[in-house]
Amino acid sequence: MRRHNYIAIALHVDVAGMARDIVCGMYVDESTAEFKVSKNGVLYYFCSQSCMLQFLEPEVELRRLRYMVAFAIATGSFIAASEFLLPALLNLHPNALLLMVLATAVQFSAGLRFYRGLIDAIKARQANMDSLIAIGTTTAWAYSTIIALQDLGVLPSLLPAPTGQHRYYFMESALIIGFILLGRTLEHRVRVRAEEAVRSLYEMHPDRATVIRDGEEVVVPAEEVQPGETVVVRPGERIPVDGVVIEGFTSVDQSAMTGESVPVEKSVGDEVITGTVNLTGLIKVRATRTGYETTFHQIIRTVQEAILSRVPLQQLADRVASVFVPVVVSVALGASLFWSLVAGMPLNFAVLVAVSVLIIACPCALGIATPAAIMIGAGRAARRGILIRSGEALELLRRVTTVALDKTGTVTLGRPEVVRVVGFNGFGEDEVLFYAASAERSSNHPIALAVLEHARRRGMNPAEPSLAVTRPGLGVEAEVMGRRVLVGSTSLVRSAVPPVGDGLVQDQIAEMQRAGMTTVVVSVDGVLAGAIGLMDSPREEAREVVAELRRRGIRTVMLTGDNEVTARAIAEIVGVDQFRASLMPEEKARIVREMREAGEVVAMVGDGINDAPALTAADVGIAIGSGTDIAKQAGSIVLLRSDLRDVVRAIDLSRVTVSKIKQNLFWAFAYNVVLIPVAAGALYPLGVLLNPVFSAVAMAMSSISVTLNSMTLYRLRL
Repeated sequence: MRRHNYIAIALHVDVAGMARDIVCGMYVDESTAEFKVSKNGVLYYFCSQSCMLQFLEPEVELRRLRYMVAFAIATGSFIAASEFLLPALLNLHPNALLLMVLATAVQFSAGLRFYRGLIDAIKARQANMDSLIAIGTTTAWAYSTIIALQDLGVLPSLLPAPTGQHRYYFMESALIIGFILLGRTLEHRVRVRAEEAVRSLYEMHPDRATVIRDGEEVVVPAEEVQPGETVVVRPGERIPVDGVVIEGFTSVDQSAMTGESVPVEKSVGDEVITGTVNLTGLIKVRATRTGYETTFHQIIRTVQEAILSRVPLQQLADRVASVFVPVVVSVALGASLFWSLVAGMPLNFAVLVAVSVLIIACPCALGIATPAAIMIGAGRAARRGILIRSGEALELLRRVTTVALDKTGTVTLGRPEVVRVVGFNGFGEDEVLFYAASAERSSNHPIALAVLEHARRRGMNPAEPSLAVTRPGLGVEAEVMGRRVLVGSTSLVRSAVPPVGDGLVQDQIAEMQRAGMTTVVVSVDGVLAGAIGLMDSPREEAREVVAELRRRGIRTVMLTGDNEVTARAIAEIVGVDQFRASLMPEEKARIVREMREAGEVVAMVGDGINDAPALTAADVGIAIGSGTDIAKQAGSIVLLRSDLRDVVRAIDLSRVTVSKIKQNLFWAFAYNVVLIPVAAGALYPLGVLLNPVFSAVAMAMSSISVTLNSMTLYRLRL
């Protein structure tokens, strides 16, 4: 069996000049490697041509589909122009041989996959859309080919030819194949992008690790670190293993993995995870999980399993086709046999009846019923900054019963902001903020940047500290305008200002912390001057969106890697129905799967790498446009404007668009139901027989009605 899905990236080992074949895992010498491919700025090395081709296979298939779509639609358009425009404008009549050759090329190149689907359907004893398309287009092509060969004098007059200008149905067969392949191209494009998103995760994984072996620091490939070894991680480096800190103190940016907006302090005994960033101090970590056992790789496996397990939505058209196809074939054969054997009509009359029935059943309108509505609906959404990447997502979105929301960067802005400043012991709020901002001027810590930004918005011009010393994980000590200033955690200030305030002060600090604020304490010359509360504030529209979803009967659940206190505070402000805190990425995905198993149709809204497993595990993944590339790729819907109100707009659009699709499918089949009996000769005793040319007119009218109905979506206001 061919492998169409993979997760891998070339892992470069600079010290050895080797790279790993991402398909089979074999190491390849970069200097002598014969097979290599550059993609998205990354150079991939392979041990053999077969591995390289396997790596490229999904992109090759997508490219092949695009070529087939362009070929089929261009050919069908050319045939249409030859039959209708050239005779009318230039009095040039179509060349039967040319039209036959072009249509045959489309039928057995672009249309080959439908024959494979027909064979599979026969084996499974279950008709599907491929069956309907294969039978309908083959009938139109075969009948037209015989008529063309009769016109060219190659065959005797075996079948009655249509009268009038439109003698062949080559245009119909080519365009049906082209439009239906267009929809499949869009679906395949979504799958390829999802796989690329998984591979892009590897950019976060460090290639190398510094380990202590025989008392010396040695740089080795990250995947060669063994559990139990000691890894040295310096400030600014990504942590290459899951492990426990055995020496040192630092702050770690875990936002990519857990979604926490504020760096987390790590000291001896604390756990760290692969892919997170060590910000301040040097630490030594004892590796507990390495290689493919780390949290990082668990996230990747979770995303891949979700992609592989997602079964394409069983379209309404397929369900109808499972009944419609055998009925149509039976009617065509039955009518032909009746007129030939029972009514005693000539063979060419019986054949004409069968051809008319099968052509009238050809899914011309069916081929555009869904794509037309989806394309117009998706186009309307795109103008509002809502990028819908698949028809499946659009269809599922209307049935959503639960919306799961990531907190950091989705419900909230994704960055700490000062929300409260209090002064103690005679210091005013402005004084506290001025001294804190001045002391923090030399720091790039997210909290320091938030304090500085708040001070500047208040019109302050913080002073340049004459001396500033950073205490990793605690805060900063500085001299500002001749005064000694401490800014940081209560632990830092307590060491210099014992005790940290009276009972009233302690109550105020505790109140800020209960409200979910990250609290920074400020002292000036040994006196507790005040406290600053920071919070990753909710988006302005978050509460409105939750209320709108509730009015539509949709439940909301907030999932976050942040702590319980902060999560509860945000949940109460926004008004979500439920929240879950302190979650790792795979736990978010597990909760989403559990909700789906309980019968919920779940849409997951997120913005970070840590949300990717949950986005792919949900029925519909909705990525906030301001988020990371991996979140955007994992999401089947992307909100480019980072406006949560677009979640509600997308759901409303989905409901209207799917309603249009159902109307289109009704009209696409309605004319078949009405005209098939006429084509079968039911009205022949009254002198009425539906010639194949009128079948083509009926198909055209059906297509026009479907297109006009879809175009009413242009009037939809979002």
